[in-house]
Amino acid sequence: MAIYQIWLIVAIVLVIFEICSATFGAICFAIGAGFSALAAGLGANITWQIVIFAIVSLLTFVFLRPFMLKFLDRKSKDTKTNADALIGRKGVVSERIDAEQHTGRVAIDGDDWKAVSEDGSIIEKGVSVEIVKMDSIIVTVKQ
Repeated sequence: MAIYQIWLIVAIVLVIFEICSATFGAICFAIGAGFSALAAGLGANITWQIVIFAIVSLLTFVFLRPFMLKFLDRKSKDTKTNADALIGRKGVVSERIDAEQHTGRVAIDGDDWKAVSEDGSIIEKGVSVEIVKMDSIIVTVKQ
């Protein structure tokens, strides 16, 4: 097996790893391995191949990876998901909220949550409330 084929296999494995991890780190090494495969195909000796691999990998880490993290990473830190997305939403009291009686439920988008009032007041069934806090499976609401 020729050395350029080994570099190509390394590059392909790193691309597959990048697809699975999406950290934008393995792709930098894959690009370096690709350039080393090109150098090997053009007849460069192993020393130059390793130097090219190191330089190209370093350059992609410094210049390409920050760009990829900023513009291609679709995970927004501001996007609320799951139960955190309920905070600020409106719901309707489906069972009277009373701290002394330990009762209270709120319906939000078809789901029924155990609820307590923010200030300990009684909130009657059918009243529209806003979710202000989430603690495990219990929502804290205010009118």
